[in-house]
Amino acid sequence: MIVQYQGEQKGVPTTFTIRIIGNNLSKSSSNYQVDLLVGDKQLPTFTTAIHQSLSNCLKEIYLFRKHNHITFKATSEKVAPKLVPYDLVLYNYNKHALFMA
Repeated sequence: MIVQYQGEQKGVPTTFTIRIIGNNLSKSSSNYQVDLLVGDKQLPTFTTAIHQSLSNCLKEIYLFRKHNHITFKATSEKVAPKLVPYDLVLYNYNKHALFMA
């Protein structure tokens, strides 16, 4: 699943891409990998690229954004058409973590 936001990094307008990759390793657990990109450049996040919940992935991106003075405009959200419907439902349920106060 790919989601794009318009925003700013240290006052410079830019487009941010969040790439969410769900890896179902077994019937009882899933792992998620989230990449944050500015243009084609992948930004490093704090801890690890793989988490057991999408919520933890999005919280890590929030913390990275806060630390690096990156803002997203929530109204500019664009979701790429090729996605797994369950991933979209899960993302919409957890995306509040991206915009915590």
